[in-house]
Amino acid sequence: MVNFSAPPVIVGITGASGAAIARELIDALLELEQPVVAVASNAARMVWQEELDEPYNDAAARWVESPHFRQYAISDLFAPIASGTFPTAGMVIAPASMNSVASLAHGLTPNLLLRAADVTLKERRPLTLIPRETPLHAIHLENMLTLARMGATILPPEPPFYLKPLDIGGVVRFVAQRALVSLGIADRLPDDVQYHDRER
Repeated sequence: MVNFSAPPVIVGITGASGAAIARELIDALLELEQPVVAVASNAARMVWQEELDEPYNDAAARWVESPHFRQYAISDLFAPIASGTFPTAGMVIAPASMNSVASLAHGLTPNLLLRAADVTLKERRPLTLIPRETPLHAIHLENMLTLARMGATILPPEPPFYLKPLDIGGVVRFVAQRALVSLGIADRLPDDVQYHDRER
């Protein structure tokens, strides 16, 4: 059994575009010493390889050095997060593919990522979805509306134009910080967050 000092945040990573959001979110949570449990689909790992300069396995090796980090295979339905008896601080799916949104909206949970999200909903814990698709057709919108009515927060990765971000990295950091606020991990967006490029 996993022993954390506090209930973890689950980060589910699907195969939609936007792997940088998941990386930024996990980095931010671990920087806050907030326990994290990650679950990535096989498609997520493939997209990660295409979009980022750091392979998923390298990022996971970096994270696993922290005592606050655990990850489980998406096929591991015996993982603690598959049960509502395991306390968590909520879950973020970042990015959330329309396939995952549709499955969750209709109660289809064939893998650990979807099962953990379903558990989060049924236990009335915070669930934040960062959907990645555009344009959206009526079925996409109806599925997200269904989840919103069940208590999920739908957090599209919209650029904060009023903050004049200079690059994609600024948008990614803004979205990750908004996700922390939606979970109650942060009270508000930090005043000093930098929305221009930074060295990793």
